Amino acid sequence: MFGQDPWWLVVIKAVLIFLVLVLLTLFNIWFERRVVARMQHRIGPNVHGPFGLLQSLADGVKLALKEDIIPKAADKAVFLLAPVLSVVPAFLAFAVIPFGPVVDVPFTDDMTTPLQLTDMPVAVLFVLAVASIGIYGIVLGGWSSGSTYSLLGGLRSSAQMISYEVAMGLALVAVFLYAGSMSTSAIVDAQERIWFGLILIPSFVIYVIAMVGETNRAPFDLPEAEGELVGGFHTEYSSLKFALFFLAEYVNMTTVSALATTLFLGGWRAPWPLSAVNDGMFNEGYWPVLWFLSKILLFIFFFIWLRGTLPRLRYDQFMAFGWKRLIPVSLAWIVAVATIRSLSLDGGFDRTYLLGALGVVAVLFLVLFFLGGEEEEEQAEAEERPFDAFAGGYPVPPMPHQVAQARSQSPTVASSTASEGSA
Repeated sequence: MFGQDPWWLVVIKAVLIFLVLVLLTLFNIWFERRVVARMQHRIGPNVHGPFGLLQSLADGVKLALKEDIIPKAADKAVFLLAPVLSVVPAFLAFAVIPFGPVVDVPFTDDMTTPLQLTDMPVAVLFVLAVASIGIYGIVLGGWSSGSTYSLLGGLRSSAQMISYEVAMGLALVAVFLYAGSMSTSAIVDAQERIWFGLILIPSFVIYVIAMVGETNRAPFDLPEAEGELVGGFHTEYSSLKFALFFLAEYVNMTTVSALATTLFLGGWRAPWPLSAVNDGMFNEGYWPVLWFLSKILLFIFFFIWLRGTLPRLRYDQFMAFGWKRLIPVSLAWIVAVATIRSLSLDGGFDRTYLLGALGVVAVLFLVLFFLGGEEEEEQAEAEERPFDAFAGGYPVPPMPHQVAQARSQSPTVASSTASEGSA
């Protein structure tokens, strides 16, 4: 189906994907502001255009017309290139995302084409590889600014994205095992009977958590923690360059939502009640585009809901959650899925005992998931001794030798306190 379209049809598809992503970005910004406003008992944008729909466009024009400032300490070439490195990969990832099935091209005679720009045997790996290039834009943007806070924000973002991309990639292995392919169109076809999000729930949950962490969205927006980094990696950016970083963030939200829809929610296929009407009438023609966009907006609402309800995590908690929780659970789940898949393909087996064993393992993992790490925190708190800043009559921070002395004396103090209490 792919590689047979004339050049003008390929250009039209590329332009349409670009326009859809830009319009979705404008809508998502307005949608986020309206939803969060309702959560906080406010009104939100409602002046420019019907229901305030043109507010995002007005903000974009305002950003483009603002003064463009480049710091003296900045590496000018890299400083200008970084926003482009962030926004271009976000658009490229949509080249392999299927919007619908094979349809008739309007205003032509018997010409058909799939509602997808292209596909390849390793399309999902292409999306992950292209998305990882966007990390370079963030890191280089923070480094080239010549600002310490921007550099810290860029380094935070690189560590955060790399750690959560590992969990995201592991979550997709189970999908590859069940679909038998890494092609996005083949994965959608494999979900004709049942969506993978229903039979691979742990993979779906891990992917959803990882996609929020990779897109730097609340409660995982630590590279942009205003209280610690004065805005994060884009502190020194202004005008159109800042707008490009902003555009890259929202397009990445759409990209990971589209990938989640493709891999776990049946892609462009209609939900169950509608898919059974008139022999799948709603899975033909241009109807699937509506279902695909609806599922994407459902994930966008999930992003907004998290931002309006959850506080920001502490950075060490966030990184420990990715490396010590998500990745081990992903590895254990891959082993379980590979075992079940292998036995199923060998001719079937009695799944009663296997499901019981998996249930026991799942309970153990949940217990370790919620109870692990408390002993380390209690031990760290026990080793710390409060420092009396007013002991000398003036509030001063402790010197390094005072901290070491206090820690060395803590066992003696504890034993003397215990003896006094017994006396």
